[in-house]
Amino acid sequence: MDKLYGLSHLFMTVFLHNFSMFMVVPAITDVTMAALCPGQDECSLAIYITGFQQAMIGLGTLVMMPLLGNLSDKYGRKAILTLPMILTIIPVGILAYSRTKKFFYVYYVFKILISMVCEGSVPCLALAYVADNVPESGRSTVFGILSGIGSAAFVCATLSARFLSSALTFQVSTLIAVIGALYMQFFLRDSVIDDKHLYTPIISQGNPIISKVNGNLESKKHLLKALRSIKDLTSFLNSSLTINQAAIVAFFNSLADVGLHGSLLYFLKAQFHFDKNQFADLMVISGIAGTVSQLLLMPILAPILGETRLLSVGLFFHCVHMFLYSMAWSSLVPYASAMFSILYVFSHPCIRSIVSKEAGPHEQGKAQGCISGICSIAHIVSPLVFSPLTALFLSEKAPFDFPGFSIMCIGFASMISFVQSLMLRVAPPILN
Repeated sequence: MDKLYGLSHLFMTVFLHNFSMFMVVPAITDVTMAALCPGQDECSLAIYITGFQQAMIGLGTLVMMPLLGNLSDKYGRKAILTLPMILTIIPVGILAYSRTKKFFYVYYVFKILISMVCEGSVPCLALAYVADNVPESGRSTVFGILSGIGSAAFVCATLSARFLSSALTFQVSTLIAVIGALYMQFFLRDSVIDDKHLYTPIISQGNPIISKVNGNLESKKHLLKALRSIKDLTSFLNSSLTINQAAIVAFFNSLADVGLHGSLLYFLKAQFHFDKNQFADLMVISGIAGTVSQLLLMPILAPILGETRLLSVGLFFHCVHMFLYSMAWSSLVPYASAMFSILYVFSHPCIRSIVSKEAGPHEQGKAQGCISGICSIAHIVSPLVFSPLTALFLSEKAPFDFPGFSIMCIGFASMISFVQSLMLRVAPPILN
């Protein structure tokens, strides 16, 4: 029971962080278009700079996710979690102040630089925190609940954005981000794996002389070891056949997710003239379906079907979801497609749970960080491939009349992930 203490505070921390970050998603497309191409429904420049932003963020997180995960194994989850919780306040704060073209570019630069360090780190470290406190048999369920908390925050944030002006949306988002950082500092207790393996504090509270000599040497050793993030990533991937296969699934699943995120809203704006309110409606439908699924269905289905089968179910409907978007013949089709999130949201927590069980109790941060690093490679590749494709098929220079062609190609990337999941088998580790 004592091991589970603090999970409620972790859930609230994740909820507040996601609430703040998701609140600005429906508005950011309109803000970008208004700053770069005022009065237009099609803007190749907006698509290209969004793709460049995603690629740069992916390049940074490729290095930073394994590093932050490894550092959290050494110094504690809470200490490392403080960094993204505070830094992510800055970009939304800039747009809360002003959304003119000049301030948009300031936001754009800060968003890239900060996200290169912090993007995805809160859910990654939260998963490691759960793995510290929950036995293997219950992790898939709790991972699903954690994802459900994120989906619930997504719904609440999107509903809020639906009824707020753009200016007020960014202001409220900034306030919630500040509250989330303060809540974590005051209420979240750092996780301890066991009584014999306490985390090394970043600031020693022991004897000053010992701290000066031994403490500094140990800290430097830990830091240098953690900095070998790329080497850690490759060695971790080669440690188990299951991890290797799960990494391939995670890569192509992220490739599809990032491609859809960067293309879909621009496609809907050009094809059906959607704006912030329609984007918010779609996200609310998707978020409610995902929340119900992760909080109610996954705890029931995970023990019955097992993580690998549930993963395949989720990825299959992920493919269907994308193909339906690509062939949307009416403005009502995207709303129907959004309902498929009730089935495809299983994939992410299942991948994370499978990987978690392959790692030792003192390597959970490293494990989740390495998988996040693999997903970051998709953040680099996806915009380079799909952003030009989306811009081409939404322009007058398209080789044939199929505006959703780029989204269909994204669906094929998701199909590769689904096929690989069918070959995923839980195997014993190859190396210790």
